[in-house]
Amino acid sequence: MPGSGTDHTRPRLEGGPAIVLVEPQLAENIGMCARAMANFGLSDLRLVAPRDGWPKKGARSAASGAAYILDEAKLFATLEEAIGDLNFVFATTARARHQLKPVLSPEVAMAEASFRLSGGERVGVLFGRERNGLTNDEVSLADATLTFQVNPAYASLNLAQAVLLVGHEWFRVQHARDRPLFAPEMGPLAAKATLLSFFEYLEDELEACGYFLPDERKDTMARNLRNVFHRLQITEQDIRTLRGAITTLVQGRRARRPKVLP
Repeated sequence: MPGSGTDHTRPRLEGGPAIVLVEPQLAENIGMCARAMANFGLSDLRLVAPRDGWPKKGARSAASGAAYILDEAKLFATLEEAIGDLNFVFATTARARHQLKPVLSPEVAMAEASFRLSGGERVGVLFGRERNGLTNDEVSLADATLTFQVNPAYASLNLAQAVLLVGHEWFRVQHARDRPLFAPEMGPLAAKATLLSFFEYLEDELEACGYFLPDERKDTMARNLRNVFHRLQITEQDIRTLRGAITTLVQGRRARRPKVLP
């Protein structure tokens, strides 16, 4: 609806999954994303390397009363930094990425987000560049993909529309009277910073063993490995266990090497 629609007599809704915009290009789009977030009670906006820097002229006017979200937005140089404290991440995409990740609708994804947030995890949704979306490497950092059911003859959504659709499903799930109750059976998933550190350690050790051959397949092989661990949905304790096991294997291999006599 037109107009600011801001009612300062009521407490504003906050929380929900973090909205992560990767290299957004237009100030107006960032402002309209903030407006869409405010419409549906989302408040954690994260900007990864905006093309023209931040803050941008024109974003506040496009936010139309939701400037507080822009004022509180967090700026990051890399996507890895932006998701470091998150436990579970969705990547929005309009096409198949062939990464063997769950492909969810906004409705199912936001039900999953609600479940995880209620269990103490931190959740985020990645949105790519206006022109060409997220890269395959960026999608590989996510646990699941989120896609929209649209007219296949015209599947293009602008950035704010995509945020709006996710926000609407978030709000609907949060306020549905018949929302199912979930009881988490295990601790929260590992934070992305922990997981990415583990990936780096594992890939360094595998490279030392000559795993990534031929060289031109290294990036694809690394993404496939990361996707295996994403599908397992591992916890902080899982990471400690795996890291300890790999360290033991590495040290054992080195200890078994024949000693060179002087």
